[in-house]
Amino acid sequence: MTADRSVEPKPGQSLHRSVLLDQAVDFLVVQPEGRFIDGTFGRGGHSRLILKRLEAGGRLVGIDKDPEAVRFGEALAAEDGRFVVYHGSFADMEDAAVAQGWEPGSVDGVLLDLGVSSPQLDDPQRGFSFMSDGPLDMRMDSTRGPSAAEWLNTAAEKDIADVIFRFGEERFSRRIARAVVQQRVEEPLTTTRQFAELVRQAVPKKEKHKHPATRSFQAVRIFINRELEDLEVGLEKAVHLLAPGGRLVVISFHSLEDRIVKRFMRDLSRGPQLPRGLPVMAEEVEPPYRLVSKALKASEPEVQENVRARSAVMRVLERRAGDRGVTSE
Repeated sequence: MTADRSVEPKPGQSLHRSVLLDQAVDFLVVQPEGRFIDGTFGRGGHSRLILKRLEAGGRLVGIDKDPEAVRFGEALAAEDGRFVVYHGSFADMEDAAVAQGWEPGSVDGVLLDLGVSSPQLDDPQRGFSFMSDGPLDMRMDSTRGPSAAEWLNTAAEKDIADVIFRFGEERFSRRIARAVVQQRVEEPLTTTRQFAELVRQAVPKKEKHKHPATRSFQAVRIFINRELEDLEVGLEKAVHLLAPGGRLVVISFHSLEDRIVKRFMRDLSRGPQLPRGLPVMAEEVEPPYRLVSKALKASEPEVQENVRARSAVMRVLERRAGDRGVTSE
């Protein structure tokens, strides 16, 4: 994919590269005249390729929480009348679809590329990374909700420990939470460097090749942005919108996300589990959804070019073409 000027990085930043770009769009666009939703627009890498695959009658809605991403989406919408951008979470995708006059059961494909994007990580002012010092924010939508600093400086010690353990799978979560509470009595946490150094000192055993703050930063980010709650709602909304033959493509980057996606798709593709001996023909209980492929990962060349692709897992679910009903929520 060649870069266009609308997605050039700021000085010192790397150009955002969409992970599993061609593979995701190959699986997604099976109806070039159809209706599609890119639930995580980012900088538009997937959306631009989708538009290249669509014919004149095709339509695409891009959704993103990030106001900066929406700005890029508005520029793309000005270039291509088949595209519109919606500011919000992909958990709101049904509202975005209704705004276009699309009813449930009429969307041919939904794409979700989960987690934080490279531009968000690369910008110290967003507070997602401990690699550079910046405000301890971590909000994907900087116009809504408390920042990471605001939450860490006011939450109960138990709540902080629970979040870091649940969303970061950090075994030293209690030590870290205790250190946060002790620190904020003397001086509130305001920067990424402060929080990263606090975690580094609180963790007694270090993992090789992993910064001690990695799990804690992930946990707080997931909590602040309601990422897993939005994912559970978004998956339900997506299958509710899918037309017969439509596909849901999801790219996840850590086990918590992938576990939710895997179980959701598995359960829908298995259909209802009926008691043994029930006198029902197989075709009568054929599930309305099917798994299109096994979990897919990035190729070695892509991982070498973009290290973020190393942990990516892509899963694809299809609503069977013969299914005429609309999935209930």
